[in-house]
Amino acid sequence: MSFESVSVDQFKDNFSAHTELSGVAIGGRVVTFSDEFFAEASNMLKVAPSTSMKGQFGSQGALFDGWETRRHNPSYDWCIIQLGTTGTVVGFDVDTSHFSGNEAPACSIEVLDGVPTENPKVDDAGWTEVLPKTDLGPNARHLFKVPRTEPVNFVKLKMFPDGGIARFRVYGDVSPVHPQDIASSFDLAHVFAGGRVIYVSDQHFGVGANLLLPGRGKDMGDGWETRRSRIKGHKDWVIIKLGAPGYLEHVEIDTAHFKGNFPESCEIHGLYSDNDLDVQAQGGDEATWSLLLPRTKLGPHRQHYFQLENVETAIYSHIKVTIHPDGGIKRVRITGRKALAESSTPSIHMSESTATTQPPLVSIPTTRSAANVTTIPVLPLTAEAFAPFGQVIQGYSERAAAPKDQKITGANAGTAEKYHKQTLLQSSYPPEAGATSGISVYRCHPFTDIAADGSIALTVLERHSYTNQSFIPMGRGDGEGLRDPGHRYLVVVAHNGPDDRPNLLTLRAFLATSAQGITYNSGIWHQPMTVLDKPLDLACVETQIGDGSISDCEILELDMSDQMYKLRLPARA
Repeated sequence: MSFESVSVDQFKDNFSAHTELSGVAIGGRVVTFSDEFFAEASNMLKVAPSTSMKGQFGSQGALFDGWETRRHNPSYDWCIIQLGTTGTVVGFDVDTSHFSGNEAPACSIEVLDGVPTENPKVDDAGWTEVLPKTDLGPNARHLFKVPRTEPVNFVKLKMFPDGGIARFRVYGDVSPVHPQDIASSFDLAHVFAGGRVIYVSDQHFGVGANLLLPGRGKDMGDGWETRRSRIKGHKDWVIIKLGAPGYLEHVEIDTAHFKGNFPESCEIHGLYSDNDLDVQAQGGDEATWSLLLPRTKLGPHRQHYFQLENVETAIYSHIKVTIHPDGGIKRVRITGRKALAESSTPSIHMSESTATTQPPLVSIPTTRSAANVTTIPVLPLTAEAFAPFGQVIQGYSERAAAPKDQKITGANAGTAEKYHKQTLLQSSYPPEAGATSGISVYRCHPFTDIAADGSIALTVLERHSYTNQSFIPMGRGDGEGLRDPGHRYLVVVAHNGPDDRPNLLTLRAFLATSAQGITYNSGIWHQPMTVLDKPLDLACVETQIGDGSISDCEILELDMSDQMYKLRLPARA
């Protein structure tokens, strides 16, 4: 049986582009074991490296951060592990760190493709040995590369005859899980969809592969974090190979737990390539990539949602997330639709000379633009995504989660926190206009003209050329005055175009809750207030003449004869 021992300094070349299939972060678990008298077998699957517990003792003896069994086993000890997801295995990391004199002298490894809901037995006939009995040493990582297996979901680790193993990691590639419906949007970068991090500029504090894990993690340790840069203009980046080439829609950048070390800003590029090698070689050359998200500011400890550009008819297979100048990100989600199989779509392959230069264009309908209908995704409202159009008015669960430049002070004898001047009143009316500032109330009734597919047709936009305009939810418009964060309203905006009409290529749509207010900058085109679910009262702070003239509010009905625009609401949880 062939296998190869790999030195630790060759880990990156052999395993960094693969997924740790056994990790608890994706659901790996210990099924059963022969013995764990001194230290629990589940320790082997911990995310963090093993730590020394020298000098610490419990009721059973010395404590170790790993799996340790009794002495004097006549044969071998064993542990069965269910992988977090089915995948093909390419190698292992058997780590005996801090075990010296009580390490496992040797190990072997077997794999099995079993029924996920049934725990296999140690003597099941289906086990296949992929690593024969091989010597181990004390206090060291032992990397083994094996021929790629068929898809499996269980691994059996044997140690001869007994002793301790600190960490055990199984590396390979996920057997991807994709929606049956080709029209369904999903996270193409997710580890269970087959997404892989194939190149990272730096991962000093947290590995890039963490970006694609399920959930939002538990601390900074399970995200991607680079070292502090000391060079002006520095940037770091990570390249993600999607689980399948697809048509992209929007991205989520989550900075959960990164409060003082989140990146100042990020940008996103994409390309199509048949392989990983060209992408890795050109990781720092943005001339070969298409810009999907211009450089955009990020905030601490929260999810950011951004609509992507240049994705109307292009298929992308790789995404590059660049952060300025450094810092940490918890998760990256790339939402889109899987491209049709080659047998049913025009070729998306490119020649060697054009590979990685431009994404392929295909003449088939896409989610973004089909049959003269452009669909705009409605994304959760965040200050960073809304910044080109105005300001978001809100408090934060903790001070560290507020924007970096937000001034916050204690107030009301320590019973409150004041978030200062989140928006400023602005007006450019000429003095003779007689405009005055004031607060009005809009009693908004729920919008009901929602199609069966959850979309809303965009028919009207308006703008206020001489003033900004703020809307602040007050509570339900039924007299009860309740403030329900789950109560939603739409915020739809666009920049002005060169023809002094809305530039519909800049359309963005957001879903706000009644815990958020918004301010439209002067001259920003926006949809009239559109409340969902229940009646809602909103206080409106604005400057106006008040005579109903176009100077106060210019209303434009969109011509739907050639092109229709729809807003796609997210499904309710």
